[in-house]
Amino acid sequence: MPESLSVRCPACRREQLYEPPVCPCACGAHLAPPLDPHAPATPVTHRSWDDEWVTVHCAACGRDSEWPRPELGCPCGTVLLLPMARTEAGEAARRGAPAAPRTFGPVTIRTARDAVTAAAVYLRRLGYRDIRRADQRPTAGIGIAAHGLLAQVDPTVGPASPRDVECLWLTAMTESADCVYFSLAGYAPEARTTADSLGVPLFVLDLTGTPRPVNDLAADLDATGAR
Repeated sequence: MPESLSVRCPACRREQLYEPPVCPCACGAHLAPPLDPHAPATPVTHRSWDDEWVTVHCAACGRDSEWPRPELGCPCGTVLLLPMARTEAGEAARRGAPAAPRTFGPVTIRTARDAVTAAAVYLRRLGYRDIRRADQRPTAGIGIAAHGLLAQVDPTVGPASPRDVECLWLTAMTESADCVYFSLAGYAPEARTTADSLGVPLFVLDLTGTPRPVNDLAADLDATGAR
């Protein structure tokens, strides 16, 4: 397990411990984003799509993967971006760490990035590979993609609407891909009806990071995995 990092909020000066998330590589190794324990955390003042992702290098297989950049919410209301280590740290890791056993487990959801990580871990368990951020940003939430699949992760507190499901389906159609929707707050009844008619599997992510099938399409995907 990666070591906890002491983080001081520059707004209220409160200190708290942050435990870096574990990111499973496609080869089965357990990875952690390369954090800099000596640099200060910075408040989020605006969102940039490119800044919300970070490259994590796997020393076991040499693969570089994109994962949501770690962030931490302070009780004062400030959202903090965790400082990333310099490239030299990744080069040092590249000189050799043993591969961990191929295991998959849920990711406790504290932030929107945790929800994305949990969805990505689950999709890898189903057999999807080359998981990355989606080329097009969805109307709600965060988009991730794999070979032949487009997924939408909605970490908002409101249930997904029929329009959210339709937009995901239309975007997937333009890319000749299947699609799947993950939501923290569930779905409006009309959204479930829309998903059934369009063939979109719906999952709810509980706070342990475990996806729960909402419709029969999701239950089938959970049972059969990637095809």
